[in-house]
Amino acid sequence: MAALKQILLGKPLSSADEHHQRLSKKIALPVFASDAISSTAYATDEILVVIVLQAGVGATAFRPLMPIAIIVCILMAIVVTSYRQTIHAYPSGGGAYIVSRENLGTMPALVAGSSLLVDYILTVSVSVAGGVLAMRTAFGFDTKWTVPVCLLCVFIMTVMNLRGVKESGAAFAGPTYFYILMLIILIGTGLYRIYVQHVGPIPAELLSEEAIEKSAQVGSLSLIMLLRAFSSGAVALSGVEAVSNGVPAFQKPESKNAATTLMWMGTILGTCFFGVSVLASHLKPFRGEADGNGLGLMAEYLYDGKGVMFWLTMIATFFILILAANTAYADFPRLASIIAKDGFLPRQFFNRGARLVFSNGVLFLAIVAAALIVAFQGDISKLIPLYAFGVFTGFTLSQTGMVRHHLKHREPHWQAGLVINAIGAITTGLIAVIVVVSKFTEGAWIPAVLIPIMVVMFKSIGRHYTKGRAAVAVEPGYWPKRETHTMVVLVGGINKGVLHGVQYARSLAPDRIMAVTVASDDEERVRLEQQWHDFGVPIELHTVYSPYRELTRPILEFLDELDAQHEGDIITVVIPEFVTSWSSQWLHNGSAFALKAKLLHRPHTAVVSVPVHMHDGVVEEV
Repeated sequence: MAALKQILLGKPLSSADEHHQRLSKKIALPVFASDAISSTAYATDEILVVIVLQAGVGATAFRPLMPIAIIVCILMAIVVTSYRQTIHAYPSGGGAYIVSRENLGTMPALVAGSSLLVDYILTVSVSVAGGVLAMRTAFGFDTKWTVPVCLLCVFIMTVMNLRGVKESGAAFAGPTYFYILMLIILIGTGLYRIYVQHVGPIPAELLSEEAIEKSAQVGSLSLIMLLRAFSSGAVALSGVEAVSNGVPAFQKPESKNAATTLMWMGTILGTCFFGVSVLASHLKPFRGEADGNGLGLMAEYLYDGKGVMFWLTMIATFFILILAANTAYADFPRLASIIAKDGFLPRQFFNRGARLVFSNGVLFLAIVAAALIVAFQGDISKLIPLYAFGVFTGFTLSQTGMVRHHLKHREPHWQAGLVINAIGAITTGLIAVIVVVSKFTEGAWIPAVLIPIMVVMFKSIGRHYTKGRAAVAVEPGYWPKRETHTMVVLVGGINKGVLHGVQYARSLAPDRIMAVTVASDDEERVRLEQQWHDFGVPIELHTVYSPYRELTRPILEFLDELDAQHEGDIITVVIPEFVTSWSSQWLHNGSAFALKAKLLHRPHTAVVSVPVHMHDGVVEEV
């Protein structure tokens, strides 16, 4: 296992190498911005999914597309500007969680933290599902392969991120920049063909029968459907907060480099999202449920079929959507470690692995995301409604926290920051409400219910750690009183393991020492007592009867009797155990494991395993 781990993950890294794992801006952009940039591949499409497929308004579906896109871009500018302030105000990372903790209190911070964690889990599921959908658009493979391909992608992403943030970022930088290039070429080609060559919408002969049927519908667009379409398009903002969460991962000066990377990301994201929306409003890429994504349909039309440029665009789209999950892999473990450090998540999330990554967080993220992919059959349109609520809840709390920050600290130009953050808090809060109301029955209720449950869980974990710290805290001058010891050696017969266990117990010179065996009948008791006498074992042997051939319960009852006789004693149970090779260890000590598990929770009881190593049938002397 150690060799396999080294092959997959590489050699362990020293803690002294941590500063060498910091990210330059060129590598940080694909690591922290791939999620946000990837939304350009599906955000416009998700608006059209609601208006075309769900509302069924036909050709009028594209009228509200540009107004929605403009509002989303304005909102994007507000959020990016706000998080730029957050980076400089809180360079330790943590984003909305830290801002809420410092300015709004523990409960809002836990809401923000749980919202972000849910967001990152869904980022992996949505991104991978979107990437596989792009692959289906290009290759047209059967939908039965969707989930297996998704899970394979999750596995590859997990292994790469366990190797280290810098290594995974370097590996994924090329595909991210390749997507940006191909998308800019597609938008430029589309604008040229629309405004210079005056090409019209995608003709009916290039659409599927279902798409033609959808284009002919004449339904009216209700307010609830308009709001639902807007909330779907607003997922373009997902991932904007990632840079502020990972500021400590940047090379020095961290805040400056992070802020620059955030502005790069905002510019690329806003320009490309708006450009794709312009193309869609003119080309009108009607599609059915099984027609793949709209970006692929527009690329096929603009490039006159499935030629080289089409394939390059779809390959780039596939890679960026898969690699968008890398943002979650970079930020989820880091945020979980911060929350764990505050005592609201298990401390295992705070530990770094051999490659200086928070490996427990990486593995947990992968397992939960894979479970969601299986549960929703890798369908991105089913996963998207779960996605946006957590994103905008985190945005709202972060912006509100920054409003409080400006009022408290009144730094230079704080009034402008206050206005920006106040507008951002109101608008993102409104969108969070729109998301949960308009998409409640589609699945938005799940994060709306899950986030409060997670907050309750965080509080419960926090109370446990608080009680634990109080229980073990010591006052100046405290020292435990001397306690008497009773040592009990468990025996099942005379062998080298038992005799070594007896000798070990005697060497500690306890106040009382005895051996105990469990016998199912008198014959077994007499045989062991005779062996005890023949070998001249110098400690008293006690026999406990167990007519039903139990081990754990009779031993516990015997220890209870000792407690009653010698109140206040610490009882040490000595268990001789044979240790063999890994392939045959499972043949030994099954009952000892069960007994030790029970004794672990027994007060005033210690358990000592005395190993007797056996190799090739020969017992090594202790």
